[in-house]
Amino acid sequence: MSTDGDDGVTLTVRAAEKRDAGRGVARLSEAARRELGILSGDTVVIEGSHVTAAKFWPADADQDEGTIRIDADTRTNAGAKVGDLVTVTAREISDAQSVTLAPPSAMGSVPSGVVERAVRRDLDGRPVSVGEHVRLERISQSPFHVVETVPGGPVRVEGHTNVNVRNEVFDAESDPTPGANDPEGGADAGASSGEGAASGESDGADEEQSGVTYEDIGGLEEELERVREMIELPLSEPELFQKLNIDPPRGVLLYGPPGTGKTLIAKAVANEVSADFHTVSGPEIMSKYKGESEERVREVFETARETAPSIIFFDEIDSVAGKRDDDGDVENRVVAQLLSLMDGLESRGDVVVIGATNRVDDIDPALRRGGRFDREIEIGVPSEKGRREILDVHTRGMPLADDVDLDTLASRTHGFVGADLDVLVSEAAMHAIRNRPAEGEARKAWSDDPSVARVNFDGAMAEVEPSAMREYVAEQPSVTFEDVGGLSTAKQTLEEAVEWPLSYGPLFEAANTSPPSGVLLYGPPGTGKTLLARALAGESGVNFIEVKGPELLDRYVGESEKAVRELFHRARQAAPSIVFLDEIDSVAKSREGGGGGGGDDVTDRVVSQLLTELDGLADNPNLVVVAATNRKEAIDRALLRPGRLDTHIEVPEPDEAGRREILKVVAKGRPLAENVDLDALAADLEGYSGAELDALVRDASMRAIREIAEGRSPEEANEMGDELEITVAHFEAARERLDH
Repeated sequence: MSTDGDDGVTLTVRAAEKRDAGRGVARLSEAARRELGILSGDTVVIEGSHVTAAKFWPADADQDEGTIRIDADTRTNAGAKVGDLVTVTAREISDAQSVTLAPPSAMGSVPSGVVERAVRRDLDGRPVSVGEHVRLERISQSPFHVVETVPGGPVRVEGHTNVNVRNEVFDAESDPTPGANDPEGGADAGASSGEGAASGESDGADEEQSGVTYEDIGGLEEELERVREMIELPLSEPELFQKLNIDPPRGVLLYGPPGTGKTLIAKAVANEVSADFHTVSGPEIMSKYKGESEERVREVFETARETAPSIIFFDEIDSVAGKRDDDGDVENRVVAQLLSLMDGLESRGDVVVIGATNRVDDIDPALRRGGRFDREIEIGVPSEKGRREILDVHTRGMPLADDVDLDTLASRTHGFVGADLDVLVSEAAMHAIRNRPAEGEARKAWSDDPSVARVNFDGAMAEVEPSAMREYVAEQPSVTFEDVGGLSTAKQTLEEAVEWPLSYGPLFEAANTSPPSGVLLYGPPGTGKTLLARALAGESGVNFIEVKGPELLDRYVGESEKAVRELFHRARQAAPSIVFLDEIDSVAKSREGGGGGGGDDVTDRVVSQLLTELDGLADNPNLVVVAATNRKEAIDRALLRPGRLDTHIEVPEPDEAGRREILKVVAKGRPLAENVDLDALAADLEGYSGAELDALVRDASMRAIREIAEGRSPEEANEMGDELEITVAHFEAARERLDH
């Protein structure tokens, strides 16, 4: 089939929006739409090295005018890669009488009827042609293959179309599309000899066609563009570098926390550029026999040269290329071999090396110079916009209920990396399955038409925590200021110092004012300093990282400072966040009077490291440090000056009004007797702190429970729950115990 270039427009191919993957949609700008004279839902023909049809939808406002956004399968069917030029024309096509598809081998034998109904639902309104790949997200991650249409040529699947799914495995050898057999057409994972063939892991076509594409990566647009620039250009247009008389980049180091998408990016780029992909992991390389480890590395590079263009991917490269020392003979030899192989660009041919690590500082420095790993690209924790894109990817084929708001979910998942969000979505689906109707018609109806609701995501949020902060117990407390009795002045000051910069960033910019760098809560024990900090995090909806001062101390030289550095590094990754340093006086004692002892030396170094970290907070308004102490005079004065912990909030023992509010908070929902007067109790409990008032109410409650439980079986006592009552006598007995 051919198109008339005079009637079409020439556009540059770009990756599809995450939500459009697998939908057969082409997004064009308004200018291109007017030139073609089409409306939303019309069919357009896309011609690269081959021809395919897609359904037109208008582009988002930020899409460049001279571009067309299409997904990996459409790129495969058109024989085009991201960055290629294609000709787009408008064309009317016939409705299909019947369409026959072959399922991916990963599905095995499919039951007739059920799958065909699902396929017809997902193909509704889409244009298809014989031999094309069609990915149906809600049915399979691997593509189906169109083996027959009536009539022939591009046809549109409609409600009346008879859709058949054959139960034989699709044969790639007989696939008439260039996507299966033509290297020029193999623009994505579904077409290239790609990952499976290169790694020697795949014998079947379908396994090769189930790789990662650009539409499977969310929240990393800028990083992905930089990696593409480093890898695609040298492999696809090497003559450019020859004309400019420069050597192309040969190595890219991807670093960042686990689960952010380093391996995913490498696989996607390899699939999209039709390069062979060779994965190397540390344990496979290392051997106890002398010389064997180096030989295995050489074999990988030799195989890559023979199958060029190729990408060699070293996952967790720090395990095979750590810093050389006198003790690691095998490791030293492997690093030396790797250095020699990465030198000599001409002998290496069209081979690009990608390394991925979450411990970039542990890699031997000789590997990190120009000519080896030319570029280092950080793959960090995604922003809120990035998390929204990742959720789009992982919920693409999931039937979501109407009450699920992905924007809200993205705003609640501070610190979550891509892998965490994948687990979150999976856990929400499992939560929906666990809580489906127990039996009967309701259970059958849900199973026939399942959906995942907001309550399922809420349940999953309680189970999944951000892996980037797991060792520091990052959480989002459910406590709010309503759960803190009294302390109105402290609440107001704390809200202005911490929550306002997070919520009103543009106002601070307009006033050209920097928010406070840190906050110190000080006062007697039990007055509510820790509760105030947790309530602040609950109010602002950000991550809360609580660290007790002594947890940062270590007897080994340098370890305490390293713990402080790592704490602030992880907090910046999980921003916006609040770092709460409880009992800060234990690690930040005054340095006046000199050191002398080993313990003093440790605290001196910790104080110095804390000063360094706090000085860098002004550049990151999304990170706030809150510290608490009941010994303000013991803290080093350098920490308390402006620019560090510069906002000091006293949390005093409550007065009578404060005690009244605290009692109302802690007694809320408890079955108090009519003769219990909280106002009179507050007036009579002078000198009690918030913690002591909480203990008083809890002790009185336990005494009321004890009266009913004594002498009765648990079954009998539980049935008397309506008779439970906390009386004045219980409070008097509890007070007598506390006073003694």
